[in-house]
Amino acid sequence: MVPVEIVRRRGARRYVVRLAADGVVRVTVPYGSPIAGGLVFAERQADWLAREWHRQQARAAPWTDGTLCWFRGERVRITLTGGRVHLGGEDAGSWRPDADVRAAVYAWLRALAGAELPDRCHSLAASAGLQVTRVSVRNQRSRWGACSTRGSITLNWRLVQVPERVRDYVVWHELAHLSVPNHSRRFWREVDRFCATWRDEEAWLKRFEKEIL
Repeated sequence: MVPVEIVRRRGARRYVVRLAADGVVRVTVPYGSPIAGGLVFAERQADWLAREWHRQQARAAPWTDGTLCWFRGERVRITLTGGRVHLGGEDAGSWRPDADVRAAVYAWLRALAGAELPDRCHSLAASAGLQVTRVSVRNQRSRWGACSTRGSITLNWRLVQVPERVRDYVVWHELAHLSVPNHSRRFWREVDRFCATWRDEEAWLKRFEKEIL
């Protein structure tokens, strides 16, 4: 039987179901709403909870030879051979039998992102006649990018794991914030001017970002 925890939260307007890392199903119930209603809502999310449980188990499992990892928009296999890590046919650096494979792959991906993403951002900005003061690459856990009021752009290193078209959309999204700091209709018109297919790229992110972030 799956343990369920009921959480009463002020300001909550609807029932929310989450699967915590400890395997507990946490159901947020708005004040004034019946707990029984929250339990019924949770039961209706059974299929989603099952998928989320399998996703969490896959993320927690140690990486080994043959583990699949996102790279440039595809799930590619990690190969460990001759003291080297290979990812999708590319040499991702050295590896020791006692080393953490995930950490080794992530370190290589972060270095790759640091080399590629700033150049790509400056290139796209120049093509649109935009000025960027600084581009940094960071380990952001809940967002793909950010743009400061001073024209500094931050990009998530995991953008090297998504398709290049999606990576470029995220960059254009942040570049659009140089002139429109919010997500108003004017902002989305600016995004559309830079990247007419942005709706397709947003759909890709919504579908797969939980597997990457």
